[in-house]
Parts: sequence; structure tokens; C-alpha cells
Amino acid sequence: MMLGAPSECRPATAETQQIADQVKRQLEEKENRQFPVFEAVECRTQVVAGTNHFIKVHVGGDEYIHLRVFESLPHENKPLTLSNYQTNKTKDDELEYF
Repeated sequence: MMLGAPSECRPATAETQQIADQVKRQLEEKENRQFPVFEAVECRTQVVAGTNHFIKVHVGGDEYIHLRVFESLPHENKPLTLSNYQTNKTKDDELEYF
């Protein structure tokens, strides 16, 4: 992997789901809607001055949302931040850098 480049896509883990769950409320506020289904399915990471987590989340039916969540360095002691997201995604849409 090239320094600063996103990792390869891999299946989501329990840790990935925890990260997605921690920013769910931020997404719901930005979208002004509730997501009864919120299942992380795949992810990739990018090491910067912290870590960007790119997460594909199934939100019900055929609808998916791609999240970019920033995790600061441990010594900064900051919460996870939903830094960007993309709606209207499908199961087959590739999880890319955005």
C-alpha cells in the first residue's frame, strides 16, 4: 500500500460497525431522517494525521450510503467525526475515496 493511499476494500468487522454506529446520529441529523437499518458491509482506511475510515453502510431495501469517518490521533482525545458521506448508493457501487 502506498503511504497515504486508501487500503483495499475488505469486509466490515465488529469494529467497523462500532465506528459507523458512533456517527449514525450525525448522519441522521444531516439527512433529517432516521435509519432503522444501519449495517456496515465493507470498509477501507487511509492513514493521514489520524485515520479516514470509508464505510459502505446498508440502510434498508436496496439503499446504501458511503461514509467517510475521521478518527483523530489517540493523544488528541477527540470523538469520531462524520467528515463526508454519499447517498443513493447501491450494493454494487465501489467504495472509493471521496
